Amino acid sequence: MTSWIGSSWIKYEISRLFPNAKNFNFRLLTITLRRHGMLSRIATRSTRILSLSSLIYPLTFRKPSRQSRVYQSPLLKKFSTTVQQRNAFAPLDTFARRHNGSVEGDIEAMLEVVGVKDMDEFVTKTIPSNIRSTRRLHLDNGLTESELLERLKAIASKNKVYKSYIGMGYADTIIPTVILRNVLESPGWYTQYTPYQPEISQGRLESLLNFQTMVSDITGLPISNASLLDEGTAAAEAMRMCYSHKNRKRHTFFIDENCHPQTIACVQTRAEAFNINIKIGDALTYDFEQHKDDLAGVLVQYPATDGSINDYSSFAKKIHSYGGQVVCATDLMALTMLVPPGEWGADIALGNSQRFGVPLGYGGPHAAFFAVAKHYERKMPGRLVGVSHDSHGAKAYRLALQAREQHIRREKATSNICTAQALLANMAAMYAVYHGPEGIKAIGKRIHDLTTILADGLAQLGYPIKTRQFFDTLSVHVEEGSDIIINKALESGINLRKIDSSTIGIALDETVTKQDLEQLINIFSKPEVTTPGLTAIAEKSQSAIASQFLRKSQFMQHQVFNAYHSETEMLRYIHYLQAKDLSLVHSMIPLGSCTMKLNATTEMIPITWPEFANIHPFAPSEQTKGYEKLIKELEHDLADITGYDGVSIQPNSGAQGEYAGLRVIRAYHQSRGDNDRDICLIPVSAHGTNPASAAMAGMDVIIVKCETNGDLDMEDLEKNAAKYKDRLAAFMVTYPSTYGVFETGVTEACNIIHKYGGQVYMDGANLNAQIGLCTPAEIGADVCHLNLHKTLCIPHGGGGPGMGPICVKSHLIPFLPGHPLKNVGGEKAIGPISAAPYGSADILPISWAYIKMMGADGLTQATKLALLNANYMARRLAPYYKILFTNNNGMCAHEFIVDIGPFETIGIGALDIAKRLQASI
Repeated sequence: MTSWIGSSWIKYEISRLFPNAKNFNFRLLTITLRRHGMLSRIATRSTRILSLSSLIYPLTFRKPSRQSRVYQSPLLKKFSTTVQQRNAFAPLDTFARRHNGSVEGDIEAMLEVVGVKDMDEFVTKTIPSNIRSTRRLHLDNGLTESELLERLKAIASKNKVYKSYIGMGYADTIIPTVILRNVLESPGWYTQYTPYQPEISQGRLESLLNFQTMVSDITGLPISNASLLDEGTAAAEAMRMCYSHKNRKRHTFFIDENCHPQTIACVQTRAEAFNINIKIGDALTYDFEQHKDDLAGVLVQYPATDGSINDYSSFAKKIHSYGGQVVCATDLMALTMLVPPGEWGADIALGNSQRFGVPLGYGGPHAAFFAVAKHYERKMPGRLVGVSHDSHGAKAYRLALQAREQHIRREKATSNICTAQALLANMAAMYAVYHGPEGIKAIGKRIHDLTTILADGLAQLGYPIKTRQFFDTLSVHVEEGSDIIINKALESGINLRKIDSSTIGIALDETVTKQDLEQLINIFSKPEVTTPGLTAIAEKSQSAIASQFLRKSQFMQHQVFNAYHSETEMLRYIHYLQAKDLSLVHSMIPLGSCTMKLNATTEMIPITWPEFANIHPFAPSEQTKGYEKLIKELEHDLADITGYDGVSIQPNSGAQGEYAGLRVIRAYHQSRGDNDRDICLIPVSAHGTNPASAAMAGMDVIIVKCETNGDLDMEDLEKNAAKYKDRLAAFMVTYPSTYGVFETGVTEACNIIHKYGGQVYMDGANLNAQIGLCTPAEIGADVCHLNLHKTLCIPHGGGGPGMGPICVKSHLIPFLPGHPLKNVGGEKAIGPISAAPYGSADILPISWAYIKMMGADGLTQATKLALLNANYMARRLAPYYKILFTNNNGMCAHEFIVDIGPFETIGIGALDIAKRLQASI
């Protein structure tokens, strides 16, 4: 590594620790640093500040020979030492020794540099005594990798993979194996960080632009974002967007009763915080005249949840005449045959792109899409990839408009969305690239043809089809009662949807075969009626879509969707894009505020097992016992790690976790009659999503000052808490602080808030500095969220997926999020935060596996090493740079901030250093 920022202290370090190591070159050092990682980021609020988060490993070298220069990894020393100490029966595939980077000799050397005699003294000087925990984590001892996989297979076997025709926004899909192997299962794609630095993100930015182009083309709307968390969240964002578009002066939002029930519930949850009046009914017959002066928008489903297709063209004109906006929840595959929403007047189109080659995964992760008409782009939530030019005039991609908009506008932001679903959006985009427009049309037509054949067959058996116009979903009237057919289907390993006591829903997908249709016909067969033959039906079957609904416009005409239709071409295109990007496959991640950990292969393997990947989110609980066991164990472990009493894993991101936690707090206050408690105190140093999430939860934000040393201004906190004592709902705090310090006054701050009747919310983004040494609950916080995609090893995926479960004390358990289709949450549950009951359940095995393999000792040691690495680096850099914030003992937490202000006099800023670090990789 030849970067000027590191050259002096790296040379000094090598000469100090290894005085006999001569004749090595920096090219070799660059390779070793690339292998073992060093992570840095830019603090976004000032171009004067460079924050370095430490993942650097001291290196040892053998004396070089003429033939070669031999590198000896600390891991090799660790392995050798460990083997010598084991007995003959002990397994060797232990996990923690391969995950934690430093070995005993390195630790001793780093402790000496930091100025302490041992790890105990170091922890004592780093973490305030009033928050240090004395209890050991009550977790299993670390499993070996083979033991872990064996146990997880036993859990997975408790899930039953049935053929699901439930629909409701989720469909089984055939994942092209070239995409499965080279995107979903490739660390070159799933370990990438969010593309804030375009120079090292051109590949995934191009792929996300493909996703946007695909969505825009298929929906018929000019602008699409780069994904949202799920369809329910996207609909809630659309409602908020309609509300904001009218300057928050119109408070009525209408939802068609034929929308998916989970979508309706998510919108209702979001509406409560803004006192938006939700009306539900039949959109085509409802009298909107009564709301003409207060109507913000209308949400319809196209096709509807029962499969029906309606003409909304005149309806859209009517809503626009009242000044309202039209939001359409839709299905990309259906739109390959249907007139797109943009052509009949919709202002916003949204939905789930899951059926474009992404596993069901018991509800997620899936990439929601969101497209808007002109003049709405600046209020559109999420990220938008745009085309620009680099310094040489060549075409380049970058995040445009509202990239991390909540960090700019904070409590005035229109959305708190940060993490989205980039990896899954990239999979959907690759699916479109691989099949092309004609392939996608063929898949859609085949699904519709099979649905038409099934409808004709059921009609011949005497079952009325209630949906006259349909794409892939039938509503079938069953005179003898739905349960009889539902139970017959279950006996054959099939899930159908019970719409009501006499109506069954059947949604087909691209995996359906002739044999599947025959099995369905047999389930509905009657002794007195001859079972029809499918071949004869197919010969006479006609489309169930009237000509007025058939799409005539072309889509996906861009070259990228018409060039890579063989596996060879597709494989090369995927790797062509991957080669443009930086990921943990290559080296450190030089930009980003998130903890970037190893995403171990053993943790990742299970997510594509059919027992986890092929489960519908609304499958009966008898089929999901494996998931239930894994979730229960994970909730127990998260509660133990944080010291809390209850857990909800429903939130799909950290920002969603913040929103969920604050909604739980408001529900708690309201249950006690404290309806006026709507003030949230937030330090000026807080992460940008904090004030944005508070605004989403319907709270007014009051900013609390910080001292010049970065500590919370306790006097200002008490003053504001006392001033708003009758309205104080919550105080949000990040710990350790975003300045990289364990503040000594955090328990006092919690006491102040509680004294005035408020609750304390802790942002768990920095939990990596706490596990095993202190807990949010013991510190005094009432609720916190955890970023499983930071501290607990779910990969970032280039900007998602993520998970943001919330942990709460016992008095808040009754208010944990519920769901209309699954029995989850507390007795007085708030509405759902996510479309699926357990959020992105398919990636939960990653964090579960990490905790089980690390065990209590491994997790605690990882925390200690994170703190030691940061302090070691700070001491090495201190002679050359000013370290801005430390505690009274001169210690930082797991990150620190460097002042590079003096270099600005010669035209060097923080971005220059970041890009120089990137260039030296």
